[in-house]
Amino acid sequence: MLEAIYNLPFLVFEVPNLKIRKPSWLAMPQPMTIFLLVLVSYFLVTGGIIYDVIVEPPSVGSTTDEHGHSRPVAFMAYRVNGQYIMEGLASSFMFGLGALGFIILDRTHDPSTPKFNRGLLIFVGFACIIISSFACYAFMKIKLPGYLQG
Repeated sequence: MLEAIYNLPFLVFEVPNLKIRKPSWLAMPQPMTIFLLVLVSYFLVTGGIIYDVIVEPPSVGSTTDEHGHSRPVAFMAYRVNGQYIMEGLASSFMFGLGALGFIILDRTHDPSTPKFNRGLLIFVGFACIIISSFACYAFMKIKLPGYLQG
């Protein structure tokens, strides 16, 4: 049934017989190029670039302390659906660091990796993940001070 609906336009129209060749200068991109493209897009999307373009928040905010002086703040406290630009970049960097830790841990499964290098990769991978998770937890405590309090 569905194939008959798909074939319906081709009963009316004739598909042109085109001889399209791939240009000689067009080549398959390198894997690291694609990885870099995906990592940069991950960084921008998790950093809230779409929100930043639409809402146009300031890069940092300011608050007044008990003496009346203005102090810069990087996190928009008590606002889950709002952010400063620096807040998005910092959290995005930490998300990227955690993702990089998992990628490094994945590289330890190569059988040709020497034992010392494998141990070093495991240490660096776990360090990236732990630092990222604790930093994101600290960011969440700054963002919502009473969050997950019993």
